[in-house]
Amino acid sequence: MQPISPMKNFFAGGFGGVCLVFAGHPLDTIKVRLQTQPKPKPGESLLYAGTIDCLKKTLAKEGMKGLYKGMAAPLIGVTPMFAVCFFGFGMGKKMQQKTPDEILTYPQLFAAGMLSGVFTTGIMAPGERIKCLLQIQASTGEVKYAGPMDCVKQLYREFGIRGIYKGTALTLMRDVPASGMYFTSYEWLKNVLTPAGKSHNELSIPSVLFAGGMAGIFNWAVAIPADVLKSRFQTAPEGKYPNGFRDVLRELIREEGVGSLYKGFNAVMLRAFPANAACFLGFEFAMKFLNWMVPDL
Repeated sequence: MQPISPMKNFFAGGFGGVCLVFAGHPLDTIKVRLQTQPKPKPGESLLYAGTIDCLKKTLAKEGMKGLYKGMAAPLIGVTPMFAVCFFGFGMGKKMQQKTPDEILTYPQLFAAGMLSGVFTTGIMAPGERIKCLLQIQASTGEVKYAGPMDCVKQLYREFGIRGIYKGTALTLMRDVPASGMYFTSYEWLKNVLTPAGKSHNELSIPSVLFAGGMAGIFNWAVAIPADVLKSRFQTAPEGKYPNGFRDVLRELIREEGVGSLYKGFNAVMLRAFPANAACFLGFEFAMKFLNWMVPDL
């Protein structure tokens, strides 16, 4: 059994994150547009009837590149973010081991996963804020930001560092429990799929893809209500929600019902499997490479 190495987790997690963005960003764009579309006026219909309608309209109006709007921000942020995420998980596991070969229980794995969520929030919150603003501006037709760096400059000029980190508490509320579920479900599925007498390192590529994809499904099943609130809050005009997520929650439930907390559910779930399958496959590949190149790290 390979000892836990938080540093190897760091580098392998960064590579896994890059794989995730390339595989999942188009459906993330659709998810954000569905979550933030304005409430129709009397007699008008919704801008997007659902996931497929949003996809068709985006392709018709903006082409394939429309699905990759705002990708530079998560791509720049996602490498360190996933590196820190997997580092935090490795650190959480290592902190709980009494001996290097101790097998952790599922509650211990969940606690390690939650720690990774805390680690990533500082990077995730500004990246999500920029990504969401860039994704929705194309659908509204009002182009305010020329790109990620222009978005950062304008936010900082208008609102200071607070403007860039708007939505941090909601990002934390989303990522801490979801990260616990993410890593625990992945480790559980790896255990289930590993044949008797074999090690996790011998898992086939389809098994890794399935375990990673399902971990993404479990993660988003927990995360999506907080993610809806976060997307609404981060893209709202300054001062609209003075009491933070409580105001967003009240408005959503009052105007659109509890079901509004699961807006973009289909897009999220369609994206979750391939994106996270790609992430964990990239992570496992990078870990094997690192274990071969620097076994003592």
